[in-house]
Amino acid sequence: MSVAPAEVKLPESDEDQAADRPWIVIVWNDPINLMSYVVLVFQKLFGYDRAKATELMLDVHHKGRAVVSSGTREKAELDVFRLHEHGLWATMRQD
Repeated sequence: MSVAPAEVKLPESDEDQAADRPWIVIVWNDPINLMSYVVLVFQKLFGYDRAKATELMLDVHHKGRAVVSSGTREKAELDVFRLHEHGLWATMRQD
């Protein structure tokens, strides 16, 4: 007697679940850039109005960091690259 192979469904890995989670871009406080410059960069790169850009800059200044964008990994990588080009310290991580 022969036994037919049975289909086995493997459990979902952490990677499958992690693919659905967005990536966030974090700007960190630094002692070099002026607050007004940071506001202008946020407006230029992300299209924030002056009030929102100022709010994010104040989070960076007082809390040490602020999340400035989120989305796909590729978008986060591009945003970090653009922030670095403007002299801001930024990192990304999966939310």
